[in-house]
Amino acid sequence: MPVAAIREFFKLESAGGICLFFAAVVAIILDNSPLSWLYDSLLTVPVAVQVGALEIAKPLLLWINDGLMAVFFFLVGLEIKREALEGQLSSVDQIALPGVAAIGGMAVPAAIYAYLNWSNPVDINGWAIPAATDIAFALGILMLLGSRVPLAIKVFLTAVAIIDDLGAIVIIAIFYTENLSVTSLAIGVGGLAVCAFLNLRGVTRTAPYILIGIVVWVAVLKSGVHATLAGVLLALAIPLRATDAEGHSPLRHLEHILHPWVAFLVLPAFAFANAGVNFAGMTFSSLLEPLPLGIALGLFFGKQIGVFGATFLMVKTGLARLPEDTTWAMMYGVSLLCGIGFTMSLFIGGLAFDDPAHAAAVRLGVLAGSLMSGTIGYLVLKKAIAARSG
Repeated sequence: MPVAAIREFFKLESAGGICLFFAAVVAIILDNSPLSWLYDSLLTVPVAVQVGALEIAKPLLLWINDGLMAVFFFLVGLEIKREALEGQLSSVDQIALPGVAAIGGMAVPAAIYAYLNWSNPVDINGWAIPAATDIAFALGILMLLGSRVPLAIKVFLTAVAIIDDLGAIVIIAIFYTENLSVTSLAIGVGGLAVCAFLNLRGVTRTAPYILIGIVVWVAVLKSGVHATLAGVLLALAIPLRATDAEGHSPLRHLEHILHPWVAFLVLPAFAFANAGVNFAGMTFSSLLEPLPLGIALGLFFGKQIGVFGATFLMVKTGLARLPEDTTWAMMYGVSLLCGIGFTMSLFIGGLAFDDPAHAAAVRLGVLAGSLMSGTIGYLVLKKAIAARSG
């Protein structure tokens, strides 16, 4: 492929979602091939970092989930702060419709899962798995439809996904936190306080925030709170508006640097490490078991009912307006795309269950629900856009 074509490919907003999909497919193929032992061995390779008495020793899988994903959540935190201060989430009028739609899109899938798994005290712990939306995949599929997609649809989906990510962060912090180490937590809070002080003093160089952020990540990791939350909290302390003569914005600078790394390395690495499902011994009835069925139905039916239903009620009651240049068919298609839970659903599934049997069931449900939502959402949107153009 010519260099110019490669550059053009990476400029596409859909490229990140395509890489994510490719990584997931490779993982599934490897885990169902004679090389499955290599795939499993790679993820369980022990990796240790030690400085004096401080040691962090984890298998490669957890370094990806706790370390690389902290970078992803840091980027999410930067985006949330920017959007809240001067973007799509900066006023009540802008946040009302996607905000209520996102809440509906989290509540209904969780309710469907809980209904099917209520009698099982272990499986019910995964109630939040279908409540998440994968922004990279959803936007990637939307971008495949080309320039005919109204800008308002892209803005709506992005806002819903950002609020959805914020909801997932709150859920992780409240419901998936282990026993706390007060000392480690105090060190983490102290590091965040230092970053906030630097912000107030007008420090715009990113190096101090990054160095202190590493300390905060280690402290939060050792505290029992999930380490990825350190990324979000650190992001909130990064200055957005410049105070120096050059007009340098640390937040925008970090966003610009991290976007390609997250899109083309962090998320594909996570997908590769977490999407592998060995189908040996599985039948169609495996999908009909309460846990994977609850996830699949929550993502496919729950998301479209929650997002579209909340949107319909908001517009019909006069509390919000339908986004400009859109139709109800388009909004239904977008509601379906919100059922692509992939990255965040797999991540929450890893927090909810740590045994291989549950992990396989979670991956099966997430893949089934996300595949149905993405495929049908794409077809509905394609037809709705064609009808509007005609």
